[in-house]
Amino acid sequence: MSNLARRSIMPDTGNYLTIEGGHRLSGEIGISGAKNSCLPILAATLLVKGACHIENVPRLSDIFNMAKVLRSLGATVNWTGRHSLSIDTSNVSCLEPDPVLVQKMRASVLVLGPLFARFGQAMIPLPGGCSLGKRPIDLHLLGMESLGGFVAENDEAVTVKLTNGRRPVGTTINLNFPSVGATENILMASALAEGTTILNNAAREPEIIDLANLLNKMGAKIVDAGESTIIIVGTSELRPVSHRVIPDRIEAGTYIAATAITAGKVTLTDVCTDHLTSLLQRISSTGCKITTEIDKITIDAPDVLRSTDVRTQPYPGFPTDVQPQYMALMTRASGESIFVEKIFERRFLAADELRRMGADIRVIDNCALVNGGRKLTGCEVNAPDIRAAAALLIAGLWADGSTRLKGLGHLYRGYEDPVGKLSALGARIAENNFVTDTATGISQG
Repeated sequence: MSNLARRSIMPDTGNYLTIEGGHRLSGEIGISGAKNSCLPILAATLLVKGACHIENVPRLSDIFNMAKVLRSLGATVNWTGRHSLSIDTSNVSCLEPDPVLVQKMRASVLVLGPLFARFGQAMIPLPGGCSLGKRPIDLHLLGMESLGGFVAENDEAVTVKLTNGRRPVGTTINLNFPSVGATENILMASALAEGTTILNNAAREPEIIDLANLLNKMGAKIVDAGESTIIIVGTSELRPVSHRVIPDRIEAGTYIAATAITAGKVTLTDVCTDHLTSLLQRISSTGCKITTEIDKITIDAPDVLRSTDVRTQPYPGFPTDVQPQYMALMTRASGESIFVEKIFERRFLAADELRRMGADIRVIDNCALVNGGRKLTGCEVNAPDIRAAAALLIAGLWADGSTRLKGLGHLYRGYEDPVGKLSALGARIAENNFVTDTATGISQG
């Protein structure tokens, strides 16, 4: 692999942002297409033979890497506009994605379902040589086994093959947790199955509905996506389609928090307000004034914020992907806030870095107590993951002095042009020592 290609999938810890705190955000910005919707949609193009056209695609390193995953399988992937992709899967022949890419982006496992459904088998490299014990893809494999696949695993990869016939066979599948990724893989595999699949305890996120809408355009018959029980009537063949990705509710939630921490007033356009109900309820409880239209949200934040507690839950509950950003926000609010994390074990990674800036945060198991109202001070911080990167960027917008944010590879995995968007609202952020990946057109950190 060339150094250029490697740079597009690996964080470069030598790059950083300098954020000057104390500037109110004001103005209007647009929200990009949803990364967490686009990734399974790109994987779903493997179900058809021909060219699909996907619009409202965010220009993120994770998206570029998924395009590389598809190319490693034999697909032709081309940008037809700044936010439009054409994916032709007619010549897909390889049934194992590039292991280097899989190790860097766990969402690569989303090709499992469509490859298994279309070709009768798939091989997925195991990130870091996972063991046969409890692992993040257990529910994905349960789904493939239930549909007639035989799972074989060694230290390097998992292989799933059909045991009989040429197509998966519909059945009833009960998930013990509403996993988003497992729900997506099962939906894709079931779309080409013989007979009907009933998926119980399915994830209900808007991204699930977006994927189901794409599959139904292709000719699938999926009923009640977005509910706890989804019914999928399999079909023998799917056709190429065009589809527009929904707005990114996580990006919207991040910029809402950024506005609130600076006591700003910002209008977000190209949003779906129905996807943000629990989040808007929480932000309203802090004293922020929220005005909504069909595809717009305006947040008008007061000088003094009230503290509010957060408990993450599967959708329609408060999203875990916005929890770190709201922890940063609550460092400014008066009083104590309690955060209870019910989805991920390691979702409080931002706390240590926020404490370096002066935040009073105590973490006890899956709970964090934030004693807000203490002014943060800018310093050098390092982002450990995507949403922690956003949280530290938000904290830097409010902190006294300058904050140097490192670990930018994480930030650019999840956010399209965050520096440009925030700068347009009045933030003062400088990019330092950036290297642009000309193969993807994105500035990588």
